[in-house]
Amino acid sequence: MVQIPDTPARLRIVPLSRLTAGPRWQLEAMRSLREPILLWFTQGQGRITIAGATRGFHAHNAIFIPAGVMHGLTVTHRAQGSMVQFGRDHRLDLPEAPQHLRLRDKAPQAELTGIIESIQRELDSARPGSHTAAHHHLGLLAVWLGRQLVERAGEGPTVPPRAAEKLAARYAVLLEREFHSGLGVADYATALGVTPTHLTRVCKACSGRTALDLLQDRRLFEARRLLRDTRLPVKEIAAALGYSTPSYFTRSFQHSTGQTPSAFRRNR
Repeated sequence: MVQIPDTPARLRIVPLSRLTAGPRWQLEAMRSLREPILLWFTQGQGRITIAGATRGFHAHNAIFIPAGVMHGLTVTHRAQGSMVQFGRDHRLDLPEAPQHLRLRDKAPQAELTGIIESIQRELDSARPGSHTAAHHHLGLLAVWLGRQLVERAGEGPTVPPRAAEKLAARYAVLLEREFHSGLGVADYATALGVTPTHLTRVCKACSGRTALDLLQDRRLFEARRLLRDTRLPVKEIAAALGYSTPSYFTRSFQHSTGQTPSAFRRNR
């Protein structure tokens, strides 16, 4: 089995305008990261798919995604804000489940913006101890997030997830764990105790994409990432992602992207 390289582990903040200016696949395709992230939207709107369910987002929405949770983002109106990437060595007490916070009051909006700006200021600084200071501000961000969840828990009972959303979330977890194994939708459906037709119907209802769409999208994102970020031969990438043969991988990649894996790597 080919070892798929890790993503960077350091704390960093990326402007959302930079993400939306890049290739659409880097934002929209299903993927997961080996570190938690927080998306803070100050302008714009769109849709985000997390754990198999799609919901809209608007300005002043903060979305926390734990490490290893499959997600994809579609921006329908110019987005501004920041993505905080915690790094894998953050050692913070963070939520285990994704969180979507709609901040209607100006006080928490200003507090979150101020914390993110403080992190960025220390990351940009050459002063002694700036790295340590940035991580202390990151700790304050974790405290802010925890407080928001506690305050919202006191606002009243939350609506329990529907059976369809529970199944879509279970499929997303299983898919993230096994997308490189070569399993098909029928195999996932069997593991989940449902028929392929039912699984496809549920995924379509929850995310607007079929079960096969999500599977292919996840594998395709990883294929692009490996072609862009590594020098692994195409045949080894095909094997790492569970394709039966390199030629089948090439045909599938070209059908989805309009170019061969080798051409994508040359033009990246």
